[in-house]
Amino acid sequence: MIRLLHIEFIKLWNNRASKILILSYFILLTSIAFVAAIKFDIGPVKFHLAEQGIFNFPYIWHFNSFVAAFFKLFLAIVIVSMMANEYSNKTIKQNLIDGLSKKEFILSKFLTVTSFALISTIFVFIVTLILGLIYSDYNEISIIFSDLEFLFAFFVKLVGFFSFCLFLGIFVKRSAFALGFLVLWLIVEQLLFGLLGWKLMSWENARIVKDFFPLQSMTNLVQEPFSRLGAVKSVADQIGEKLELDYAVHWYQVLIVLLWTAVFVYLSYALLRKRDL
Repeated sequence: MIRLLHIEFIKLWNNRASKILILSYFILLTSIAFVAAIKFDIGPVKFHLAEQGIFNFPYIWHFNSFVAAFFKLFLAIVIVSMMANEYSNKTIKQNLIDGLSKKEFILSKFLTVTSFALISTIFVFIVTLILGLIYSDYNEISIIFSDLEFLFAFFVKLVGFFSFCLFLGIFVKRSAFALGFLVLWLIVEQLLFGLLGWKLMSWENARIVKDFFPLQSMTNLVQEPFSRLGAVKSVADQIGEKLELDYAVHWYQVLIVLLWTAVFVYLSYALLRKRDL
């Protein structure tokens, strides 16, 4: 497996566009720290984001996992481009001629996307821990390392999403079209949800079905964290709204994404096995 990973990372590092995108991705992850510096000081209005509790343990694990997930598109571009380059440069055919089986080829790609997810998770863990130790009002060990399930959910979410991108890269073979298909699929999920709720079943049942859609199931792993903030709850109470949302990471949500991950990897292999290269 180390050999397969080594081959993939050499290909990526020798590709200038992929190198720039990967570096940009990790720079953007680091930019989460700049949120702490945002201050508004306009006359009587003084507002400092870091003082609103967003960097307090354990809330910061939830906040950073949610925000960091928005940057995953950078690696999605790398992944679909990685597959497109295999076809355009004919390296996939050369790898198979050199003795790499199709199963090993797909395994090497899956190991690469899993490595991206793992490195991203470790990176977010380090950034979050540093920010929390600097700005958090709570520094007890038991509090610092609670809510780490959001980081685990972030990892599973990335593995699932990158596996989907891998499948699209193999299915479409052109990076621009693969990314377009990704956007199209997001729209299709929303249209299917609307059709189900409007014509085929109740809206409540439609929402349950929607949670099994690939992209929606990945979104469900880390819910928005902003309504957990005290300031938001205070405003909601003042206007008579009760925010009773479920932010927890549930085992069945993780299972759904893992099943979709397995489906995408299998479909990638099945497609490659039947395709004439």
